[in-house]
Amino acid sequence: MFVAIPEPFDFSQTVARVAALGPDRLNVIDGERLVRGFAGRAVSARPVAGGISVDQGGLAETRMFSHVFGATFDLAGFERQVASDAVLDRLIASLRGMRPFLVPDPFEMIVSAITAQQISLHAALAVRNRFVERFGQKHGPVYAFPIAARLAGVQISELRDLGFSRSKARFVLEIAGSDLDLAALAGLSDADVVETLTDLPGVGRWTAEWFLARHLGREDVWPAGDLAVRRALERFYTGGEPVDETRARVLGERFAPNRTLACTYLLAGLKLNSE
Repeated sequence: MFVAIPEPFDFSQTVARVAALGPDRLNVIDGERLVRGFAGRAVSARPVAGGISVDQGGLAETRMFSHVFGATFDLAGFERQVASDAVLDRLIASLRGMRPFLVPDPFEMIVSAITAQQISLHAALAVRNRFVERFGQKHGPVYAFPIAARLAGVQISELRDLGFSRSKARFVLEIAGSDLDLAALAGLSDADVVETLTDLPGVGRWTAEWFLARHLGREDVWPAGDLAVRRALERFYTGGEPVDETRARVLGERFAPNRTLACTYLLAGLKLNSE
């Protein structure tokens, strides 16, 4: 089934940021296909003219992949907005068509964000891979992320064996056992999502803002508390002068109302400049 993705869109550029971290049990890149576990089976998407083709998928699968590939973001409008910004104009030229790669499941997003707190993305991916291999369902080459109920009765020591710290293991299990309807957060404002999520154990503003950006796909999110975001600002805008969270929020105001896209491109640019 065909899914239209607005231009500019480059499939390879969009999945490259994921593939760069190494093998991912949830997102398998197989040639020119992205494979994910969904609804009890493996489903895949491949690039075609004007968007993607979802192999053997129905409406639910096409909606999922449309979300994963950030189809709702106005990338063309963002390009026009930042055309006079020398940094982003150059990065867009290098990465043109790269869209935010979103996480379709809210529980997957929360657990992934907690896993990544205060460790490298490579280390976080290794821990998450072991987690999905232990508790997820395997469908061909890919795993589906475990639902919260799957963790009922799981002990902290079991997550510790997978590489979680004791506190992160406790946070994951407490959230899995909570009554909060994570899917219902999609109906709330950005501020209300942050307020609701930060009431959960182990979830601070950093995690809540990444939930807004990388799961809900909100367009104007600026995770100024993220160390990599601040390093990107230092690299591209302050000549190496240190940037704290307060200054990062001020510097990010210039990118409104498309701060999520600005963040996406600046982080990708930071990676390009370190390669």
